[in-house]
Amino acid sequence: MQNWLVACCTKEALYNIWCLSALGNMQNPSAHESTGLQSQPPPEEQNYGATEAHERQGPFVSVSRNSPAKRDYLIVGVLCYANLINFMDWFIVPGILLDIQQYFSLSDGEAGLLHTVFILCYMLAAPFFGYLGDRYNRKIILGAGIFFWSVVTLGTSFISESYHWIFFLSRGLVGIGTASYSTVAPTIIADQFDEGKRTTMLSVFYICIPVGSGLGYVLASGMAGVTGDWHWAFRVTPCLGGIALVLLIKLVPHKIQRRTEAHRALSISGTIRVAAEKPGVQRSAKTTWWQDVISLGKNCSFVWSSLGLTAMAFVTGALGVWVPMFLHRAQVVQGTVSPCLEKSCSLSNSLIFGGITIGTGILGVIAGAEAARRLRKINNRADPLICATSMFVSALCLFIALMMAQRNITSTFIFIAFGELFLSANWAVVTDILLYVVTPRRQSTAIALQILVSHLLGDAGSPYLVGTISNVIQAKNNHSVQWSFRSLQYSFIICVFVGVIGGGFFLLTSFYVEDDRKEAEKL
Repeated sequence: MQNWLVACCTKEALYNIWCLSALGNMQNPSAHESTGLQSQPPPEEQNYGATEAHERQGPFVSVSRNSPAKRDYLIVGVLCYANLINFMDWFIVPGILLDIQQYFSLSDGEAGLLHTVFILCYMLAAPFFGYLGDRYNRKIILGAGIFFWSVVTLGTSFISESYHWIFFLSRGLVGIGTASYSTVAPTIIADQFDEGKRTTMLSVFYICIPVGSGLGYVLASGMAGVTGDWHWAFRVTPCLGGIALVLLIKLVPHKIQRRTEAHRALSISGTIRVAAEKPGVQRSAKTTWWQDVISLGKNCSFVWSSLGLTAMAFVTGALGVWVPMFLHRAQVVQGTVSPCLEKSCSLSNSLIFGGITIGTGILGVIAGAEAARRLRKINNRADPLICATSMFVSALCLFIALMMAQRNITSTFIFIAFGELFLSANWAVVTDILLYVVTPRRQSTAIALQILVSHLLGDAGSPYLVGTISNVIQAKNNHSVQWSFRSLQYSFIICVFVGVIGGGFFLLTSFYVEDDRKEAEKL
């Protein structure tokens, strides 16, 4: 998950680890990506975190450089739009899960397995695309991924009730397609901007996660309500994906420059000051993928923050899939709605939850990043401490929401909204931690590994686990409306405990983050 606003760099705040030999590299076209899928030499390592790098003095020369061009912002706009479509596809199924469960006659465990299949394929494909993203042309990878997931999603809309296994398979294939995008796109944005602007642009990119997720609920429930057939929900995003593919081809350059030491400088009145390398500063050598993985495993900040993100993914995955159904069952117990016995069910909770997800997502990312920007001035460990606090408060809000559900549905919505707000506050901050404790050459691999771990131990299993526990509880009690509700209520308790554990992981991150950031700056 980079902060919304970082302390803006003044003209005097230079990136000051430069080599005199970098001037020669600036004229070397090998620093650019090839026009096709040809192997690329990995770029030099250097930290680009949200915290300001220590200033290092040295002789310099001047070369002309322009500030970020309009094209750079267009690239970010295209990538953000595609990311929006990406996460809309993720949450179409949870938005109409009641209809899908009724159509295919699925149990709670089987319904949760739909999301698990999607996430398992997504996370297993992520390291592969991370490897490609560090070495090959990223525009081609993105375009292929968008095309693939759009075609498969469209095909999903034509599956009949007698072929439910194909529906499961299609969700897995969509997960593979989206992995190519989520792994590679953030690194392109990171390469287009320097420190301050980079973090802001990445924050905009990650706001699309909650916004796209919420729009997925709204689109799915809205299309199902208008047409009376949930299949139409899967026929809109492929059209939007086609537009994203056209924009990618037209507006994103085929050669996307990777960040190297030769190009790390800050514009001052149209010039770049390139400082000489200080004695003792090591230049990084080329490494294999396995060596990168071993190095990342020794990075304590990366490891603990990834485990914290895993806890976040566990909670958000379970909430995203089961909250609309949980709220529906709570209303059935209260007598405000009737049980869903038809193929077309009431989807008002999906609409409301989608709106909550959009609103709390935007506010949470902005609030979390702004808090990090302010607190970082007085505490270098502010980022992981903010994440830890948010996890603790979110767990408390979720527990209150679960306890209030049977008595007051309005209060339940309110506390779920607060729980999501505090969870969303962490998305940008967690990703920014990764970007300043991991050197640029390993960032695609680090993001891919973080995706793998967070989904493998997080939202890949949480919806299925909650559904399975619900099945077990229902089997041990009378089949009734009351126990249908309580089975999900008791199953959700596990998310509260995982949220608290996640806060503990972020506290551990705070003990190592300063040392790991400084270590990354030396490479």
